[in-house]
Amino acid sequence: MTATTHTLTEILSQPAIWRDALELIDRRGPQIRAIWEERRFEQVILTGCGSTYYAALVGAALIQQTTGLPCRALSASELMLFPRREFAPQRPTLLITVSREGKTRETIEAARLFRVHGQGMTLAVTCTGESVLAQEADAVLTIDTAREVSRAQTRSFSSMTLTLQALALLFAGQDALEPLAALPAHLERLVARYTPLVAELGADLHVERFLFLGSGPLYGLACEAALKALETTLVPALAFHTLEYLHGPKYIVTERTLVAGLLTDELLPEERRAMDDAHQRGATCLWISDRPGDLPAAGERRFPIALETGLPIEARAILYLPLLQQIICRQSMARGLNPDLPGQRA
Repeated sequence: MTATTHTLTEILSQPAIWRDALELIDRRGPQIRAIWEERRFEQVILTGCGSTYYAALVGAALIQQTTGLPCRALSASELMLFPRREFAPQRPTLLITVSREGKTRETIEAARLFRVHGQGMTLAVTCTGESVLAQEADAVLTIDTAREVSRAQTRSFSSMTLTLQALALLFAGQDALEPLAALPAHLERLVARYTPLVAELGADLHVERFLFLGSGPLYGLACEAALKALETTLVPALAFHTLEYLHGPKYIVTERTLVAGLLTDELLPEERRAMDDAHQRGATCLWISDRPGDLPAAGERRFPIALETGLPIEARAILYLPLLQQIICRQSMARGLNPDLPGQRA
């Protein structure tokens, strides 16, 4: 296997890795739920750096949505620099630290400073159970099989985000496995169905700018897609809340822009305003939503992807990302770059 294929191989391995993550939730879920119910936290803070900060954004939106408890995602660098501002010693807090390798300086320091300035407990979500960060935590959820050769996070990000989705359901007193168990099979189906589209968009070197749009929990996924596009293709890439696109970002859209909308069926009447505007400006528009009947017909620079899961957003969220990961990885390779080592040529 050449250096340029590790990332694509890791992307395609995600159904199996997700099954491992779900086995972890099946095994540890009752214990984590018992801790949640016993400790009666008044707030949740999630933190990470780079990709894992974007995973934290997804998790925070979903935990607050399912539990109603105040929940925030903060960059670990902000927690490290301003612990007195962000940690409240009078409020029992669950700090969820997210890190692939568990050795990120800022995240480790945030966990240590929480013990000084906060009150509560720390739960680490990681792919490296023997890490320093895991040792700092009161409880650990580890998906060791999600570790990667590539520097670019793909399956590690998605497996940790899937774990955060499960926590959102567990904390709400729901059965996390019942809705999440179908996700690996759904992903296998989507990969098989949309391989020609992924190949077409992945080879389109006409693209000179990426925009990723998403609202609610999908905003964190849009941010992650933008980061992956930026670091592996070296092409400008931005992420915005979907309707924020209409307040300035629309002016950078040209016929050489790929706009990917991570769309929610219930919000589509509003969100399509952004996508329609991008299309009118000549952009290539990729629509991703669950119900096929809500999406436009393919053609004229419109490319619909229907997830067709019938699941609520808290269960299906991570499914929006893997096809985008494939497109971005193929874009990187088509440009003669090495997606395993961002910034380097193949």
